[in-house]
Amino acid sequence: MALVQPSALCFGSVSSSFRPSSWSNRFSSSTGSRSCDVVKGSRLALTPSVYRSSEFSSTRSGKVLASVQGANETDESSLVVCFGEMLIDFVPTINGLALAEAPAFKKAPGGAPANVAVGIARLGGSSAFIGKVGEDEFGYMLADILKENNVNNEGMRFDPGARTALAFVTLRKDGEREFMFYRNPSADMLLEESELDLDLIRKAKIFHYGSISLITEPCKSAHIAATKAAKDAGVLLSYDPNLRLPLWPSAESAREGILSIWDTADIIKISEEEIVFLTNGEDPYDDNIVRKLYHPNLKLLLVTEGPDGCRYYTKEFSGRVKGIKVDPVDTTGAGDAFVAGILSKVAADVSLLKDENRLREALSFANACGAITVTERGAIPALPTTEAVNDALLKAVA
Repeated sequence: MALVQPSALCFGSVSSSFRPSSWSNRFSSSTGSRSCDVVKGSRLALTPSVYRSSEFSSTRSGKVLASVQGANETDESSLVVCFGEMLIDFVPTINGLALAEAPAFKKAPGGAPANVAVGIARLGGSSAFIGKVGEDEFGYMLADILKENNVNNEGMRFDPGARTALAFVTLRKDGEREFMFYRNPSADMLLEESELDLDLIRKAKIFHYGSISLITEPCKSAHIAATKAAKDAGVLLSYDPNLRLPLWPSAESAREGILSIWDTADIIKISEEEIVFLTNGEDPYDDNIVRKLYHPNLKLLLVTEGPDGCRYYTKEFSGRVKGIKVDPVDTTGAGDAFVAGILSKVAADVSLLKDENRLREALSFANACGAITVTERGAIPALPTTEAVNDALLKAVA
């Protein structure tokens, strides 16, 4: 992967006052901050001349044509369709430094829904991605990465007027995460309802999404329409809020936005920090508090605890599954790897949601997915295969 020297970039202020206690969630903070907006002209001058027209002549009307569509035939019986953002993460080559102090960055494909789609495919499952990127070199690179990882990208769209989103992420010496986003606006924010591949959504076993796509129009309306189409077709809805406060106008709007679609989901994954945020500071380890977030139609509520594993709640049972201890290098995408692990198992056999022993086995598998991912830099590059996960589980038992 290419290295980017920080001297070539203009850095704005970043706020990160909320300290995460686990590596499974890329949680960022500062209740009133708009760090996503501090960089003016955040398209980084990636003009159309950057890419070669001969290389990308297969695009028309913002849609992906045959040359960059998913490589494999989609298995509709266990298909997981992931909706939302796909972007470029820039991860520093040295940990423990603030963003402005990092000597160089390694670029890596990312974006939570896209991470989940690739994670499922790498585990041998069937997945598709629906979202929008810029009609620029990064956008086409991301489309190619989905194809290379056997993710169906027929639902991917390109925007000629906005750039692919960029995110810079690092972990400082004091444990605080720092994020800086270039999306002012980025192409993922501009997906329109008319651009949705509704047939693909209706074919899914599971439709997975986050909350970032709810922040602005027109993507918010596209998100709601996609979710409704999936629900009407009998598709299971999976929701990982993936809170990124700097992207929302305010903490209150983030809380309201995340909870606005809460009761439609069948499966919800949240972190300890997100429980604190959504409950206005209540104890995330108190089962009575967590149960307040359990709505009547929910089939499974998952709480990730980083290296400590996860908790699970259903109508019939609840419990905790311990995690696998590793030496973390980069926690980016660990929660997405966990989601990919559990959704790959549920998509293959939905009945495990009612069988506690089998659910616990699936969650051990998901915990291992997250643990392996933190041992390498970047999200998508670090997502594991089933063989790697099974090996890790065997070593943990030995």
